[in-house]
Amino acid sequence: MEELDEMSINPDQPDHKVFIGFRLPDDIYKQLIEFLKKRRNSFAWSHSDMVGIDPKVIVHRLQVDPDHQPIKQKRRKFAPERNKVINEEIQKLFDISSVREVKYPDWLANVMVVKKKNGKWRVCIDFTDLNKACPKDSFPLLHIDMLVDVTAWHELLSFMDAYSSYNQILMHPDDQEKATFVTKRGIFCYKVMLFGLKNAGVTYQRLVNKMFTKMLGSTMKVYIDDMLVKSLFAQQHIDHIRQSFDVLDQYGMKLNPTKCTFCVSSGKFLGYLVIQRGIEANPDQIQSIEGIKSPRCIKDVQKLTGRVAALNIFISKSFE
Repeated sequence: MEELDEMSINPDQPDHKVFIGFRLPDDIYKQLIEFLKKRRNSFAWSHSDMVGIDPKVIVHRLQVDPDHQPIKQKRRKFAPERNKVINEEIQKLFDISSVREVKYPDWLANVMVVKKKNGKWRVCIDFTDLNKACPKDSFPLLHIDMLVDVTAWHELLSFMDAYSSYNQILMHPDDQEKATFVTKRGIFCYKVMLFGLKNAGVTYQRLVNKMFTKMLGSTMKVYIDDMLVKSLFAQQHIDHIRQSFDVLDQYGMKLNPTKCTFCVSSGKFLGYLVIQRGIEANPDQIQSIEGIKSPRCIKDVQKLTGRVAALNIFISKSFE
């Protein structure tokens, strides 16, 4: 992976930093820093900086089958430690107006608390029953391998990610109370689209296709919430970034500065390592196979098979 430089873009907030290429030519470096300082409001440094996508542009609809009976899940009990995590998450969601209280809901889902790799807890909602009642949206998504292939052979790349991407799209008012969940503290529903709802990814893809329609296939590639700006020649790249920022500002979409890297010659995109001469296997995926123990049961074989499958295009005769 290319070495990165962390650069502050706000003199009044020194901790407002972004990642940029480490060894950029002086002229491109100066242009990039000047541009990012002028456009620092295109980033969200906290949820309070998010404005959200205008509902006139897009909202998320569930399209629940009217013949499907609503299901209320029985409330699960959690240990005090997890209840504390849930309460803190609900308070945070309340503070940013992502949820509201609900009375007499027809649909009711449970909270799930999952431990992340870094040891912290993630609060999710079990929308299994609700998702079963929603038809699949067949809007086409691009094939990832084809998408990555056409990003190669470019001198400079910029990888961008939206801040709490799905939450920037509102739920349709008629569907909000279908996304209702129960906690020890009370009953709430989401006002924003969230990860875990069926077709949420497709709704997001519809939005970015509409936003970047003039740039897709030339200077940009977008797969759901992964955005990449690409330039065959380094001197074009600042203009291409500017075009993408103009679109982001037009629609009110904010970027996550911790997940963006600007003006690099290589980077991770959709699980692959994109470099100027082509694509390479993601080192993290290789390491996950090197560190795995010899399979001792069916589950171990399935785990190994899944990890190898991620590298199929780099392994000769892997499909035979």
